[in-house]
Amino acid sequence: MSTYVLTLSCPDRPGVVAAVSGLLARHDCNITESQQYGDRHSGRFFLRVQYDGVDLRGEIAEIAAEFACDWELHDMSVRPRVLVMVSKLGHCLNDLLYRTRSGLLDIDIVAVASNHPDLRPLTQSYGIDYHHLPVTPETRQRQEAEIVTLVGHYQADLVVLARYMQVLSTDLCEKLAGKVINIHHSALPSFKGAKPYHQAHSRGVKLIGATAHYVTPDLDEGPIIEQEVARVDHTHGPEELAAVGRDLECLALARAVRWHTEHRVLRNDDRTIVFR
Repeated sequence: MSTYVLTLSCPDRPGVVAAVSGLLARHDCNITESQQYGDRHSGRFFLRVQYDGVDLRGEIAEIAAEFACDWELHDMSVRPRVLVMVSKLGHCLNDLLYRTRSGLLDIDIVAVASNHPDLRPLTQSYGIDYHHLPVTPETRQRQEAEIVTLVGHYQADLVVLARYMQVLSTDLCEKLAGKVINIHHSALPSFKGAKPYHQAHSRGVKLIGATAHYVTPDLDEGPIIEQEVARVDHTHGPEELAAVGRDLECLALARAVRWHTEHRVLRNDDRTIVFR
């Protein structure tokens, strides 16, 4: 028997859980996790069921048609394939590589791509392909086409922007919709641009954080998956704030990647439902 995860959303109405659980019971499937949520604001119902059993794709499709469900069924024996993109800052990449090798993330990092060559030694020390894709305003379209080619070549299920300091075009965001996760400091939108932690220090902030979210054409405004926060005070200088921020970015990004690849994140318009 294999382990599967069924996720679905539909207009909220009675009978959905009974239909799904009844189907699994009839096929001697064992439910190991089940979480649900009815959103009164959107009027939609969300369900995640993990079970040991057999592939019931055909029967689930019949239920989905009856209840007007958007749904997916995932075989958990298939490890998600992840393409990581970086620039010069390596803390998030290093954290993802370590967590993957140590088994804390059940994924395969199939390649790393960057607009700089700096993190090639780190990446190749893990035996992972590194692709240097330099970009300028004049070459952006060609560079993004190479990114799409890499996604196809490595059959990547997810692209992670691990402090990739380039804005993706609307066209690329639409081509990879729902498949790109970004991490950034949560001093936005107050402290945009260069040296955000220096700006935060000059304003005497008391909380700093990090946000992991799906990438959309609206810069840094995609549906939020996870956030992490830490309290700071007047004794923290800009460099200390940045060091705390780097740790927060690693934590938030790792959780977002894990929850996404375990199929715990369901989209609810511009928000997410996260079944932890």
